Amino acid sequence: MQNFLAQWMPPNYSAHGAYLDLMTGLVHWLMLVLFVGWGSFFIYALYKFRSNRNPKASYTGARTHFSSYVEGGVAVVEIVLLLVFSIPAWYRWTRPVPASENPLIIRVVAEQFAWNIHYPGADGRFGKSDIKLISSSNPLGLDPGDPSAKDDITTINQLHLEINRPVVLRLTSKDVIHSFFLPVMRAKQDINPGMEIPIHFTPIKTSSPEDKWEIACAQLCGLGHYRMRGQFVVQTKQELQKWLAETPPALVNG
Repeated sequence: MQNFLAQWMPPNYSAHGAYLDLMTGLVHWLMLVLFVGWGSFFIYALYKFRSNRNPKASYTGARTHFSSYVEGGVAVVEIVLLLVFSIPAWYRWTRPVPASENPLIIRVVAEQFAWNIHYPGADGRFGKSDIKLISSSNPLGLDPGDPSAKDDITTINQLHLEINRPVVLRLTSKDVIHSFFLPVMRAKQDINPGMEIPIHFTPIKTSSPEDKWEIACAQLCGLGHYRMRGQFVVQTKQELQKWLAETPPALVNG
C-alpha cells in the first residue's frame, strides 16, 4: 500500500511518516469502498423503484436488515481505525521526547512573512528575549546582556536538522496565526500568537545539495502569505556541528 501511495504523495523522510501514510491509505480505501458501495446502491434504487414500475407509493419500507448490517460494519471499521491505529499513534507522537534521547531543540518564530529559526548555541541554552529589543537586525529581540544569548544563532527561512536525531521544534508567532508545514517530514502544526507549541519528529534521510525541501505556511496569514516559504536540510552530525561552528552568533551579526 505504501508503494501505491508513494506515487501520489510527497516522499517521506521521517521515522513516523510511514505509519501516518498507512493510516491515510486505510482511511482513503474505506472512503473509496463507501463511495462505490453507496453510489451503486443509489443507482440500484433508481432502477428498482422507478415510477413506471412502482406507480403507487409503498409505505412498508425495507423488510430486511441489510442496510443495518452494512452500517454496523462501517462503524466497526471506523472503531478499529480509531482504537488500533489513530489513538496509539496520537499517544506516541504527543509524548515529550525524553532527555535521554538527546533531542535537538530549536525555536521557530513565525512572522509576516518569514520563519525565524533560533539555535541555542554551544552552551545549549536559549538566551532571553525581550519584545522591546526587536529590530531589523535583532528579529527575535535577544538580550545582549544575557550571557546565554551571546552564542545563540539565528537564521531566516533556513532550518538545519540532524539525521536520526529527534528534533523538537518550539513554535511561536509574533503576530497572527500561521501553520508550520514540512511535507516530507509529515509535520504540520498551527501556531497561535501567545502560545509556544512543541512538535517533534526524527529525520531519517540526509538531503543533497539539489534537494529543495520546503518550509511552508499552510494558513492564510496575510497578503504576503505566498512569500512565506523557507527551506530546510538534514545533515550528518559532523556536518551540522561544522555549520554551527562556522555560523556567527546572532548578536555578532547585529
